Amino acid sequence: MKRIEQTFSRLRAGKRVALIPYVTAGDPSPQVTVAIMHALVAAGADILELGVPFSDPMADGPAIQRASERALAQGMSVHRVLELVAQFRRDDAQTPVVLMGYANPVERMGYARFAAAAVAAGVDGVLLVDVPPEESVRQVLADQGLDNIFLLAPTTTEARMALVAGQASGFVYYVSLKGVTGSNALDLDEVARRVPLIRRQCDLPVGVGFGIRDAQTAAAIGKFADAVVIGSRLVEEIEQSPPDRLLHNLTAWLASVRAALDA
Repeated sequence: MKRIEQTFSRLRAGKRVALIPYVTAGDPSPQVTVAIMHALVAAGADILELGVPFSDPMADGPAIQRASERALAQGMSVHRVLELVAQFRRDDAQTPVVLMGYANPVERMGYARFAAAAVAAGVDGVLLVDVPPEESVRQVLADQGLDNIFLLAPTTTEARMALVAGQASGFVYYVSLKGVTGSNALDLDEVARRVPLIRRQCDLPVGVGFGIRDAQTAAAIGKFADAVVIGSRLVEEIEQSPPDRLLHNLTAWLASVRAALDA
């Protein structure tokens, strides 16, 4: 059983919801990323989503776009992201790591080469925002044991959910609003209606993200989702926190979300 599957199995047995924080690799600096990853786990993260910086992150709002720019300015690349994952794995062999990014840097490296290098570094899953199921590289990833994670949107039809279900593994990620990361137009009632539709077409765990900015909203989504994904709010904390308070601020905020989910 792979790490992502093991994690959801364990949480399901304990009737708990997975907490999946997102941060951009290399922000605020490559030297701090691994410490941030460990701090998030200590604060209650079950799976880590690590962003691969890209110059045109079309699904991301201003906060994550700025984070990508800061990381790229410091020389971050796919290779350096994988080096950071390998460093994290020296002290944590259990927490799943999902890379979230865009096709261009991976295509430039080559999917097969990327998949092999990702597994060697300790990556568990890959979410490529702009690679649809019609162009899925599922087999290339599966041959290396990587989970292939897809986004579903409020506009996704049930037929397309079924198509994604045939390609996805690990979990599926429901984008809770029409817009980019960090938007504030989250409609909890609509999300609650959509998740059961996804479950009818897909037997994988369902994670919900985009627009979750506080513990109360996370807890509300945790009532009907298998996982809560939080990104922009954490990235803003990284951007705004003084260096000497960064880890404390991140862990304190994420721990409050963990407590709300568990309650």
